[in-house]
Formats: sequence, C-alpha cells, structure tokens
Amino acid sequence: MHPRHIALAVLVAAVWGLNFVLIDVGLDSFPPLLFGALRFAVVAVPAVFLVGPPKVAWRWVLAVGLVLGVVKFGLLFLGMHAGMPAGLSSLVLQGQAGFTALFAAALLGERPGGQRLIGLTIAFAGIGLSALEQGLDGPLGAFALVVLAAVAWGLSNVLTRKAAPPDALRWMVWVSAVPPLPLLGLSLLVEGPAADLRALRGITLGGLGTIGYVGLVSTLFGFVAWSHLLRSYDATAVAPYSLLVPVFGMSSAWLLLGERISPSSAVAALLVIAGVGITGLRRGLPSAVAARLRGSGPRRSAALAAAPPRPRG
Repeated sequence: MHPRHIALAVLVAAVWGLNFVLIDVGLDSFPPLLFGALRFAVVAVPAVFLVGPPKVAWRWVLAVGLVLGVVKFGLLFLGMHAGMPAGLSSLVLQGQAGFTALFAAALLGERPGGQRLIGLTIAFAGIGLSALEQGLDGPLGAFALVVLAAVAWGLSNVLTRKAAPPDALRWMVWVSAVPPLPLLGLSLLVEGPAADLRALRGITLGGLGTIGYVGLVSTLFGFVAWSHLLRSYDATAVAPYSLLVPVFGMSSAWLLLGERISPSSAVAALLVIAGVGITGLRRGLPSAVAARLRGSGPRRSAALAAAPPRPRG
C-alpha cells in the first residue's frame, strides 16, 4: 500500500477505536437498536437529497446496508449493551479481518500470500491472548453477539469490493439510508415504544454528541475512507489494518472509562501491531528503492519495472 493510504488506514483505526468508548457512553442514554437507527439516520438525512443516486446497482446498496448497518451494528450494540466492555469489543470485532479473507477467497477468488498469512497469524495470536484473559469472565452470550458482528463486517467488506462504488461518499450515504427503518422497527418490537420515547424525551447534549460522533465521524468519514481503500486494494490487504482498532480502543477505554490494561494485554497489542506491520510490507520494495538511488537511465528503468504497480484510484 502507498504510504499515504497506510496513514489513512491507521487514522480510520484510531477513529473506530475511540468509537467504542462513545458507543459505551451512548448506550447509557439510548436502547441499543434505537441508538443504531439514530446513528445511521444522521448520516443519511438530509445527505441522500444532496448527493445524487449511488451509481451502483441497488441490490448492492441494500445488501451492504442490511449486512453492515442492521446485522453488524445491531449485533455489536446489543452485545455491548449485554455487558461486553468497550475495549474487549474493539478487540473481538477485529476478527472480521480473518472473515474478510475467508469471504474474499470464497467469493472473489483472492488468495492471501504467505507473508499476509504470517502477519494475520501473529495479529490473531495477539487477539487470542487478550480475549483469553478478558473474555473468560464476561457474559458468553454478549461475546458471541460481537463475534457474529465480526462475521457480518467481513462479509460487508467483500460485498463493498464487489460493488466497486465509484464515489465512496455517495455510497456510504445511500448505504446509511437502509438501516434506520429496519433498526427502528426492531427497536419498537424488541425494546418497546415506551423505552424509545423515554430515551428521546430525555435526550441530552452528551447523547447528541455520541450520535454525532458515531454517525458523522465514525460512520461517514470512517467508512468512506475504508470504502476508498477497498476499491484501491485487495480486501485481504486492507482488512488487516483494522486490527489496529483494538490498540486504540483498549487504550481509550483505559484512559476514559477506567478499563484495566494488564501486562499481557500490552503484549497482545504489540503482537497486533507487529502482525499488521508484516502484513503491510511490500516485497521487493527495499531493493527497488536502492536501485533508484544508485543510478538512473537503464538501471532506474529496471528498478521502476521491478517495483509493485501503483494502486488504482
């Protein structure tokens, strides 16, 4: 990946890591499914009236809107509401990188190379270490809900790449227009009209702030940037950078919510960073750069020919 795209992937990971703290705070003010509906409503309205049609087949908009918005975020919010801590949720959800690789292999024919497999293995060792320490004492049902949310996110990554939307902003706005009504309907059915009305009547500036962050910053900016990366590179190249989310998620939960980070959790975070670094390295880059620095003319042309192609878009 190009260095500026690596930087963008890391920034998105930081935004999504802090997002778990804001979700945890928002769930104190709203029932989880209603919170999800409000999250996507602030992205879609009034933007759908300003950006124009999505320029991809409607079946992709509906598919990603349902899988990403309704299933993934519905399960995540329900899991955190049921007792999953913010830091642990940010960690477990990153299992989506492995599910993305599986779905990409099955549906797109993409095969991760040996270097990426080694990086993913190291990163997942870090996730497993932290999950082993923190997950054993938590509610098993809530843990399972977040794991299923990771499965849904992996599938939505591959569906987004298959859709190949030409305009990431327009794409995310229209995808965000799908979840509000289904989530609101589920909220009325599961959580009840009384709970929803009570939350809306008692809304505070803090509650509005959480909706604004998880909607506009995390969803609109985060997924627009993520969609751009998925259009430019293989899904198996982009997805591992989301493994940095628990690093930011666990540290922000420690700083802002007082969640504990033990020595083994710190080791786990280091393993995740190492795994992502190995996954993101481009084979042959050092020799190509050295050849460019040593000379020009035929030697420079040979170095350029040996270097990996620039990303599309």
